Amino acid sequence: MKAYEYKHIVSFEETNLVGNVYFANHVKWQGRVREMFLKDHAPDIIDLFKKDLALVTTKVSCEYFIELFALDEILIKMYVTQITQNRVTMKFEYFRKDQLCASGEQQIACMMKSESGIVPEQIPDSLKNALLIYF
Repeated sequence: MKAYEYKHIVSFEETNLVGNVYFANHVKWQGRVREMFLKDHAPDIIDLFKKDLALVTTKVSCEYFIELFALDEILIKMYVTQITQNRVTMKFEYFRKDQLCASGEQQIACMMKSESGIVPEQIPDSLKNALLIYF
């Protein structure tokens, strides 16, 4: 399976008083990887956000194996594991050098804001085509 890769250097602000990475940052980084994926592979989606498209996170998880610390250089790999009508499930792996430090999963739903609320929307073709590269 092909992975979209994002390199990150842990900042001091991402750590707690003990000096290790605060656990919620792993989930924050999943969002960052998704944003960079859109920037690199489906930038037109950003314009659709202005036209009421929303990518809503419906499920998120992360399992931690090895602590990370300030100034660690990490590689986050994103894999697309499932694509349905309006949902995408992604797996994330966090590496420091060759060590798997954490693994997570996230599901997003493609939705459209309307007068009657938020309703399911098909995944736009440009996004679906970009996702299929990593499926």
